[in-house]
Formats: sequence, structure tokens, C-alpha cells
Amino acid sequence: MGATSRGMLRVYLGAAPGVGKTYAMLSEAHRARERGKDVVVGFVETHGRAKIARLLEGLEIMPRRTMTHRGATFTELDVDAVIARAPAVALIDELAHTNVPGSRNVKRWQDIDQILDAGIDVVSTVNIQHFESLNDVVEQITGVPQRETVPDEVVRRAGQIQLVDMAPEALRRRMAHGNVYRPERVDAALANYFRVGNLTALRELALIWVADKVDEELDHYRASHGIAGTWEARERVVVALTGGPEGDTLVRRAARIAARSKGADLLAVHVTRADGLAFGGDPASLIRQRTLVEDLGGSYHQVVGEDIPRALLEFARGVNATQLVLGASRRGRFAQILSRGVGVTTTALSGPIDVHMVTHEGTRKAREPAQSGAALTRGRRLSGWGLALLGMPLLTAALLPLRLSLPSEILLFLLLVVGVALVGGMWPALTAAVLGFGLLNWFFTPPLHTLTISQPENVLALVIFVLVAAMVSAVVDLAARRSREAARSQADAEVLSTLAGHVLRGEAALPSLLARMRETFGLTSVTLLERSDGWKIVATSGGVPCTSPGTADTDVVIDDGLVLAAHGRLLDASDRRVLEAFAAQAAVALREQRLREAAEQAEPLAEADRMRTALLAAVSHDLRTPLASAKAAVESLRGTDVMWSDEDRAELLATADESLIKLDRLVSNLLDMSRLQAGVLGVHLEPVAIEDVLPRAIDDLGPSRERIRSDLPPMVPEITADPALLERVLVNLMANAVRYSPDDEPVLVTASWHGENVEIRVIDRGPGIPPEAHERVFMPFQRLGDRDSHTGVGLGLALSRGLTEAMGGTLVLEDTPGGGLTMAVSLRRHA
Repeated sequence: MGATSRGMLRVYLGAAPGVGKTYAMLSEAHRARERGKDVVVGFVETHGRAKIARLLEGLEIMPRRTMTHRGATFTELDVDAVIARAPAVALIDELAHTNVPGSRNVKRWQDIDQILDAGIDVVSTVNIQHFESLNDVVEQITGVPQRETVPDEVVRRAGQIQLVDMAPEALRRRMAHGNVYRPERVDAALANYFRVGNLTALRELALIWVADKVDEELDHYRASHGIAGTWEARERVVVALTGGPEGDTLVRRAARIAARSKGADLLAVHVTRADGLAFGGDPASLIRQRTLVEDLGGSYHQVVGEDIPRALLEFARGVNATQLVLGASRRGRFAQILSRGVGVTTTALSGPIDVHMVTHEGTRKAREPAQSGAALTRGRRLSGWGLALLGMPLLTAALLPLRLSLPSEILLFLLLVVGVALVGGMWPALTAAVLGFGLLNWFFTPPLHTLTISQPENVLALVIFVLVAAMVSAVVDLAARRSREAARSQADAEVLSTLAGHVLRGEAALPSLLARMRETFGLTSVTLLERSDGWKIVATSGGVPCTSPGTADTDVVIDDGLVLAAHGRLLDASDRRVLEAFAAQAAVALREQRLREAAEQAEPLAEADRMRTALLAAVSHDLRTPLASAKAAVESLRGTDVMWSDEDRAELLATADESLIKLDRLVSNLLDMSRLQAGVLGVHLEPVAIEDVLPRAIDDLGPSRERIRSDLPPMVPEITADPALLERVLVNLMANAVRYSPDDEPVLVTASWHGENVEIRVIDRGPGIPPEAHERVFMPFQRLGDRDSHTGVGLGLALSRGLTEAMGGTLVLEDTPGGGLTMAVSLRRHA
């Protein structure tokens, strides 16, 4: 039986809660069910919304898995039940949801991935604020950190992404009508997260993300269908750089053009001609202009092309550009009459692409003369043939009336042959030499008008004339070929220099490297293949990838298991040398990628191993001490050989109680620290009054409670926190302060508020610690200056900071004026 094909994921994306993602998903389910499709509800939470509950009626709802965590009962998606049921489509809400500890997977998107592997299609929902790449941006906009995130790549792999859009004002009206949250939460939500500005910014993020996704799909469609024409679905501005001084002006002008269209792309391209003519440019200027392009949010590209206008337009069409920015010609009037130039030719061939000719300070300033010995173009060879065939008869006609001596006439003919050699190369020059020999013999060597030469010295002169002409022609042709090779080497060197810069800037990710390779050589697709029970595609860029080396136009063998396959055109030997450099770098990038993945997989294991080692070293005696004290007290009380007085019995019970309190606190700290390290700590934020939490925290200290003095001002505002976690933080901070404070000095707990934050301060009068160690005390298993090495494993402060940050707050250490330390816990004031 063949392997089951993977199911397709469809995602409803929204800018914020309440825009109607779940409603749209369930509506689609009813339509699919009416068409006879097997649809089940894997997991949908109504959150008390009546409309969602009504839509669930009539749909098959899968039973949930019941989980118990910290004494509370939760329900989660039952992955095994969905796979066993094997429906055609499963509806699973909240893609970014974090599962209860003990579940099959940490995240719901991982559950969905396993269901997709079973061949079941999944429809899910997610909000833009849960995207991993936008986490910091969303927090900056809304002021609320997002603890539940989903990798962007998970959503990008979806077969369909549908945006559920709603205007901010309409969403706020839905909130006000009670269609999203319960009535008691509406006012706070409208005043904080659901402000118009927040919703507008989130909506723009969602629209831009979806636009980028659509753009990727369009590029893939055009490449796979071989569509080369420009589709003006999105503005893309390409600026052509020559490396000349006008480049900065062109880049800034192109950036302004792109800025006029929201979301437009800016791309800069430098064409290196294989024959070394024109657009050579100054490498230092190109580096500076590349930096400028990237600073302005654009990207830099380099391609090799024999014909500059066609290379520019091929690149522009390849990236679906809509506008092309060129600098006005720096050539003189005479040069423009002889040749239309790059700008005019590009404009004539551009088709639907708009071409902007930008004037600059260098306009019509002649370039520096090209280096002599440049490679010969087809036009120059044709000019050489024309000069040879027409120049010799014209020179003969001009010399006939002058009656010069034969040596003078030979020198003038030789001068013309050298000119033909310089213009057209060896073969036109040799033709001119033979033709000149015949004309000199017929018209200027006695006896005239015959091929007979009467004087031997005239024979010698004409033979020398032919030999000199042949040698000059050979030298010019050799120089032309050497110049071509040098120009090609220069082009290859520039490409390799760009590749080196690409690597040095850390851009050696395989997709980026293959994209640069494809652009440089004008290929349709470039694919890295690996031999593993057949050929497997490791990475690809461009259109339809090559599935084996045999389907490629050009392939480069990297090693026994890796081959770089290129499709689009055959590459000559010189191109292959550069391609081999790219291939070697691609292999290095692949190895780095796999090493990085292996390191990422090994890092949690190494961290867990380090934690276990430190834990075993610390717990070896720190758990034993309170356990031994409690055990000794209980055994003494159970013994019958000693009759204990009521006072002794009370003291033994107090010892056991204190030891068990220490043991319980130590074990709780270890468990919470492990949850923090694993990222599975449950946090439930709600309005909390400090005056309610602080007394419970003081009671948890046992006998040490007598050394705590609370000095809370009246009317302290409520804070947004998890009451249980805040209590743990205060217990740890106060226990740490008591441990270091002198016996006759109480530990002071006070609070203050300013703006949106409330600050709780735990102040001791202990010896303090040096400023350079302030941050070190927050590392696990650190105990600085303990008077007693058996009082804990050094987790209290590290755990307190982790719990505080999990609640969206901060914990910092300050020096107490007059000596000692102050722990300042800052949490958000509840609106």
C-alpha cells in the first residue's frame, strides 16, 4: 500500500481577536458538510459567544482530552482521537495555542502537523500578533507581550491563507455589543488593547504579511509557467548602477519613487559585461552604493551580460519590475550620434516597464578614455573589413596624382594597414595587406600596370610591407584576445568579490545563495541535489527545479553526494569555473545549516544536562539538611525511651514544621525553575491587590515572618499579575533578605506607583554585594556571600526574576542607602 499523502492546511488569519475567524471557519464547515464532505470539529472554544455555539450545532464534535495541572482540570485537543476518526477535514481553532504541560506536544501547531501527516486536511485560525517574527513589533505597538507564538514558516506552508478583515471601528462596535468578550471585560479591552491606533497598526501588519505571501505565490506561478512578461500587481523599482559617481543620486531617486507606492520593493542591479566594455565602474563606489541601497531597505544584485540593455531588462522582467531607473548618458554628442546608448536602447525595448532617465552632475561629461587593447566587437570587425575594402582603393586614387616615391607610398599603405588592424583585427588587416601589395605593384611599381617588378629592391620592399602588415595584425589580434580574457577574468573576479561579500555579511543561507547564483548567470532555476536513495532536493531557487543531474542544462559535481543542477542555458567553461565557486560555497552553507540545526537540537540537551549536574551538586546536601532535621524530630517524638515534656514536644514539632517548610519551598522552586526553562509555566493574569497577597506571603515564611515589617501606603493601585506567582516571588525575595539581614534589623516591604507601573520594594540591611555582581545573583545556583552553605541551592532570585518577567514585569537589584540591598519588583498597573 502506498504512503498516505499529507493533508492540506488552511488558515484563517485575523488582525485581532473578534474579527470573525472562528465564525468564518465554522460557516465554511457547514457549507462543506452540505456538499457531502466529512467534517469534524477537533477543537473550537466558544468563549461564551452565543453565535459560535449556534454554529457548532449540527457538526460532529470530537471528544477532548482531559488534563490536570496544578490541581486544575483542562481540556485539550485529542490528536489520537482525530487521527483514529480519520475525517476528510478537521476544524482546529487557535493555531498558536500552548498546550497544558503533559500534553503530547508543547504547541497546538505541532498537534496539527501530526494530523496533517496522517492525510487529514485541517482548517485553523490565528491572529497576526502570534507570529514569531512580529512578536517584538506587536509588543511595541500594543504594550502587551505575546507569550503564545507560532513560527512564520508554519503558516507560510499552508496551502491556503484567507484574511478575515474588519475595520477597527466595526470591531470596537462588536466589542461594545458584547459579541467578543464578556461584558465585565469590554471596557478594559476597549481602553487598552483594542484602541483604534492599535487595531489599525495590527490590521496593516496583517495586510502586508498576506501581500508578501501572495507575492511569493505569484512569483512561483510565473516561474513555473514560464511567464516572462511584467504583471503590474505590485510596484517594484529597479535602479541600474554603473559604479560611477552618479549612483548615489540614482539610488535616492529610486527610493523616493518606491516610497510613493506603499509596500513597493527597491532593487539595485549592476551589470558586468563579459567583454569588459562600459559599466565597468569603481568597485569602491559600488560597495558604497550597495550599502546605501540596503540602508534604504532595498536589495543589491549583480548579473553578467553581453548586452547591457537586454541584461537589465531580463533582470527587471525576472523580478516582475514595473519601473526602471537609469542615469542620463555621460557620453558626448558625437558618441550619441554614432550609437544610441544604453538608456535609449533600454527605453525602446522596455515594453510595459516604465523607464526613468535621471539627470545628474555627470550628465554629458565624457568618461575617461577606455583602456587600449579592448576586445573587438562584431561592429569593429565589420568596420575593419569596410576600411580594408574601401580604404585601399581610396588611398590609391588619392596617391596617383601626387607622384610620390615608392618608399613613401609603401609607408602610407602600411599606415592604413595598421589602422585596419587596430580597428578590425588580424583578418581584415591581412586582407588589406594583400590588396595593398597588388595595388602598389600595379599602380606604383615600374613597369606600371603590370604585375612584373623590374628592380629587386622593390620586390624586397613589397615583401617587407606584407610581412610587417602580417606581424602588426597578429599582434593586434593577440592583444584583443588577451584583453577579452582579462575582461572576462575581471567580470569573474567581480562576481566572486560579490560572493565573498555575501558570505562575509553572513548571508550564506542556501536559498539566498542560490538566488544570487541564478541572477548572476541568468538561469531559470538552480537546485542543490543530494544523493539519498535517489536524488533529493535540498534547496532550490527559481522556477521548476531539476529533480536529477540528468534533467539539468549544466551540473557541477561537488562531492559524491552533492550536485548543483542549473536549468536555463548551457554555460561555457569560464562560467563553469565561477559556478564551481558558488557550488563550493553552497556546500559550505549546507554544512553550516546542518551544524546549526544540530547545535540547536543539542543546546537544550546541553542546558538540561548542565541544569541536572548543577542540581545534583547543589541538592546533594541542601535537600538532605531539612529532610534530616524533620526526620530526626519525628523519630524523637515517636520514640518511647524518652519522656518528652510539653515544651520539648512543641520545640520538636516546630523544628519539623520549619524543616518541612524549607523542603517544600526548595522543591517548589526546583519545579518552577524547570518549568521556566522548558517554557511551559502557566501564567494567569488578573487584577491583584498587593495588600491581599503580601500577608499570605509573609505567613509562608514560617518563623521568619517575625522579621518582616510591612509598610504599604494606603490606596495602592491594583496590579495585573498572577496571584500565586506573585506570592512565590515575594516569599523568595523576603526569605533571601532575611537570610542576609542582621538579626536585629527587620526586612522592610513597601510599595509605590508612578504612571502605568507599581513597584514593590523588599529592603534589607545586610552586607550587600559589589556592583559587578548585581546581575550574577540572578543566575541559577549562585550564592554570593552566604553565611551558611546549607540554606538553599541559589534558585530564589533566578526564579523570582523569571516569574516576574513571565507576568510582564521586571526585577532589578539596587543598593540600599546606608548598606544592604533592595529588590524592586515592577508590574503593570491594572487599568
